[in-house]
Amino acid sequence: MKRHIPNTITALNLISGCIAVQYAIYGDPVACAICIFCSAIFDFFDGFVARLLHVSSEIGKELDSLADVISFGFAPAALVFTLFKDYPYSESMFCIAPYIPYTAFIIAAFSAVRLAKFNLDTRQHHSFIGMPTPANALLIVGIANSPLLQAAWTTPVWGLIFLFALIALTSYLLVCELPMFSLKTPSKFPLVFAILSAILTITMLCLGFGLLGLTISMIGYILSSIIMAKCCQA
Repeated sequence: MKRHIPNTITALNLISGCIAVQYAIYGDPVACAICIFCSAIFDFFDGFVARLLHVSSEIGKELDSLADVISFGFAPAALVFTLFKDYPYSESMFCIAPYIPYTAFIIAAFSAVRLAKFNLDTRQHHSFIGMPTPANALLIVGIANSPLLQAAWTTPVWGLIFLFALIALTSYLLVCELPMFSLKTPSKFPLVFAILSAILTITMLCLGFGLLGLTISMIGYILSSIIMAKCCQA
């Protein structure tokens, strides 16, 4: 029975991701963000429980990637798709306006590529190369739920530039060669301390900045990874 526990948690990740897509399509970014955050929690604990119970399997690895494509690829892409709907298109763009939002699904495509590379890359057993898909998704949902940044994608001309830049940047982060540390198997700090520190940091930032705190946390994750990579090289 215990060998089914991790896969059940992974299935919860997938279900939560599907619900996130539904909320994104119907224009509820807060509920979408909550579902993606729940998926991130499930994604962390499915592997943790599998290692704890010594029941890791190839089917669990493949199921995890399939769930992640939905929860951290398709769901945030659908959220960005809805952001394009808020942009004030000029009359000269009315003929192409219905098609522009579909560029958001480039994020889903790059997320799938990132997950495929992760499954095959032997360098990523204890750390990541490129932004992990859950972190990338949280970066996006934090931006999408920030009243402070709403003007960024609703301002004529600059709004489109912002959204295209968001797609390009997040897609690049997924497949770049930047070494990023993993909380699942930290090499220099005790696991419990690393997890509690991350939870406390994200909670404090979200209390102070709302869901934008998720984006700030992920930016901090990127910067700290860059610093750690530089220190290791030195």
